Amino acid sequence: MGESLTAKTITMTGADGDEIEAYTASPDGDERRGGVVVIHHMPGYDRATKEIVRRFAELGYDALCPNLHYREAPGAAPDDAAAANRAAGGVPDERLIGDVAAAAEWLRALPTANGKVGTIGYCSGGRQSVLAACNLDLDAAVDCYGAFVTEDLPPDFPVKMVPLKDQLPNLRAPLLGLFGNDDQHPDRAAVDELDRILTENDKPHEFHRYDDAGHAFFAVDRPSYRVEAANDGWEQITTFFATNLGA
Repeated sequence: MGESLTAKTITMTGADGDEIEAYTASPDGDERRGGVVVIHHMPGYDRATKEIVRRFAELGYDALCPNLHYREAPGAAPDDAAAANRAAGGVPDERLIGDVAAAAEWLRALPTANGKVGTIGYCSGGRQSVLAACNLDLDAAVDCYGAFVTEDLPPDFPVKMVPLKDQLPNLRAPLLGLFGNDDQHPDRAAVDELDRILTENDKPHEFHRYDDAGHAFFAVDRPSYRVEAANDGWEQITTFFATNLGA
């Protein structure tokens, strides 16, 4: 773990050449290291997400989190930006892929880069981490309780997205999945189906499931937080990225 780090807000070029806001953190020093693209949850690019970005810098990575809601509400508070994005139907999959591709390119262009980049996402970002790993050349991907990877959306769900079952055979990176057994989206059956599809297609993956944990068990600022599941989850993430990204 690094002794000190630098964190800041930047402007990066995302999908379709759009200039968007992003938050980055890096450990001090010029040693070669991997990069991590942090994909924020549906509530947005918020303080808790930025703490996660800094945690990856403390673990020895260059980390970058694009603000996926920036186009709908540039400069808005996270809650307002998330509401504007939901009203617009959510983040389009193609745009997400473009933003993550641009973030990975940005990380690989750093003078400290070792060329390896992984993604991690929470909630909707978990699904998007899987989506990115099915469409981009990444070295690792982490899905933290991503909903609607295999299951259909409820009819009244406000955000437009589709399951990724037809894309899973194209997964290009090892996948770590962290799930709560009390979660409803994804529920146990959805996680079982994801495991089955990846196994049938010989895709390297490792799943950890936690009793007495539901959705958002990593969220320290919510009642859903479960300390034992979150602590073990961070241990699994640390080992997984160290193995696949080389830090």
